[in-house]
Amino acid sequence: MNNKLLGIILIILGTALCFWGYDIYDSAGSQIGRAFSGDTPIEAWLGLIGGAICLVIGIFRLK
Repeated sequence: MNNKLLGIILIILGTALCFWGYDIYDSAGSQIGRAFSGDTPIEAWLGLIGGAICLVIGIFRLK
């Protein structure tokens, strides 16, 4: 039961991190920065990659 609860928490956390990372990636300031310098904010990468890792770990915990 403990693994399933941890899996559900990781899936919720991973989903929230992915949405947060995409929100930063898609923000107006980030779009302007990418237009001039081509750089993506590190927070966007951390949210997207960290969220994906949490999702994968959470899915494997549910099995």
